[in-house]
Amino acid sequence: MATLKDAISSNGATGASAAKVDEKLEVIVIPVSDADRSKEFYTRLGWRLDADIAIGDNFRVVQFTPPGSGCSVQFGKGLTPAAPGSAMAYLVVSDIVAARNTLVTTGVEVSEFFHIGPAGRVSGLDPRRGSYSSRATFSDPDGNSWLLQEVTTRLPGRVDSGVTAFSSANDLAGALRRAEAAHGEHEKRIGKADPNWPDWYAEYMVREQTGEPLPQ
Repeated sequence: MATLKDAISSNGATGASAAKVDEKLEVIVIPVSDADRSKEFYTRLGWRLDADIAIGDNFRVVQFTPPGSGCSVQFGKGLTPAAPGSAMAYLVVSDIVAARNTLVTTGVEVSEFFHIGPAGRVSGLDPRRGSYSSRATFSDPDGNSWLLQEVTTRLPGRVDSGVTAFSSANDLAGALRRAEAAHGEHEKRIGKADPNWPDWYAEYMVREQTGEPLPQ
């Protein structure tokens, strides 16, 4: 007869094995009342249309992927019992000012910038432009809410230290600009030009992405 100790050991072994399997978030479903209207809206945002498939009169799936995202969104008919407009999701951006400007030029109504201070929500960009701090919101035609959040440096443990990657040319360009600015301060501190700037840039960009202390 199996003992409690055996059961715990077995569960622990199973958990350890499962932890080694990548589980990548692929799709989130957002509830909408009019798939065609939503399709027009997300097309206007510049998101990539991956699929629009209907099967009979009671099922339709429309899939879009935001620029540089590894996760997509789906909406349509027969996908979820949730009420239209009840979803909320975060969109992480490396430059929230540029992201908001882009949305505004497409005719989307976007909130003013705000950040989270010790006393709660505060109007305006975070004065130090700290990672995870500056935010803005917008909604789709049904009221599903999207929150833009500026993230430039991940908190420790948020990214696999053995895997670093940039999801788009824009992300890479942003990381290069931040490394360039930081390297300029580094050269001021050492009082001379640093001929090993490629290595310094690379270390800065990897550490920024994995949440490790940045080079000085």
